[in-house]
Amino acid sequence: MRVGISLLTLAPGDLGGAETYARELVRALAGVGTLDYTVFVPARARDAAGGLPAIEVREPPVGRRGPSRIPSMAVSALRSRELQSGLETLDVVHYALTVPVPQVKTSTVVTLHDIQHRDHPDFFGPARRSFRRIAYDRAARAATAVIVPSEFVRHRVLELLGLDPTRVHVIPLAIDHAVFRPGAEEREPFLLYPARPWPHKNHVRLFEAFASLRQTRPQLRLVLTGGGLERLDPLPDGVERLGVVPTQELASLYRRAACLVFPSLYEGFGLPPLEAMASGCPVAAARAGAIPEVCGDAAILFDPSDAESIAAGILESVERIDELRGRGLVRAAEFTWEETARRHETVYSAAVSEEPAGSPRTP
Repeated sequence: MRVGISLLTLAPGDLGGAETYARELVRALAGVGTLDYTVFVPARARDAAGGLPAIEVREPPVGRRGPSRIPSMAVSALRSRELQSGLETLDVVHYALTVPVPQVKTSTVVTLHDIQHRDHPDFFGPARRSFRRIAYDRAARAATAVIVPSEFVRHRVLELLGLDPTRVHVIPLAIDHAVFRPGAEEREPFLLYPARPWPHKNHVRLFEAFASLRQTRPQLRLVLTGGGLERLDPLPDGVERLGVVPTQELASLYRRAACLVFPSLYEGFGLPPLEAMASGCPVAAARAGAIPEVCGDAAILFDPSDAESIAAGILESVERIDELRGRGLVRAAEFTWEETARRHETVYSAAVSEEPAGSPRTP
């Protein structure tokens, strides 16, 4: 069976957990996959193929960021003879980054990472909100099968998009245990929050909680990582931003931090709590979205809308470090990219025997 995986809408460094998922999935499939794969990648992200056979598509000089890159890549895909020829041999195409580029007539699988644009439309400007409603919703409704990362997203998809429950499959994300693992580093008096400054990441409320903690713990620092953090300037006292850091440096930060604090208001999954747990770092996280589902009993949960609740959660996680460390290591061990890849193969195989959604059925 021949499977195409489209990563053509990938903008390196711009997609957060969705990019991690796409890259790690194909890397795991290269190791444990049993099907015949071809990955479609933008030329500037050729490394995203993860060792699988790839077809590169050149990008036009405009529209390399944001929604505008979608029509640009669609045009480039149509013009690529190699890509168009490759599509003719495929049994199923997986759009790991949701948007269906290139368009195909065969069976399709779409990963829908969340429907935040439906649950929190106020977090998006008019253009991006409209784009998501058209591109994401339409892709999910037209797909033979839809993969979501959590039961939380599945519930929201069924309620808000009205999809057939038999077509929606929960496959959790995972972590690289060779990178995120315990170490011998000493704990330091800083909190860690790896997140871009998107509205749902809730930095402002975290800063309020941190200011409260600093009144009695003036040595405490808050370390931020992720792209675009300059938009948060000026930062409060004790807060420092490192920007985008290499994965190995992030892993080291997890091993040294007093606590991972994760006050996000909405997550379809949420990788940082798992990465922290696998590294032996205690976690204080929001009781919101899929976060409680991911964390299980291995984190302290708080109300992300309440600065006092955030501060209390942080203090409790630091005080219960040994207990949370043990629980976190056990919890994180349940999530591997190899298992995620195997479960994707099951969906691919099933999708080939199904008719594409919306196609006419023969009597």
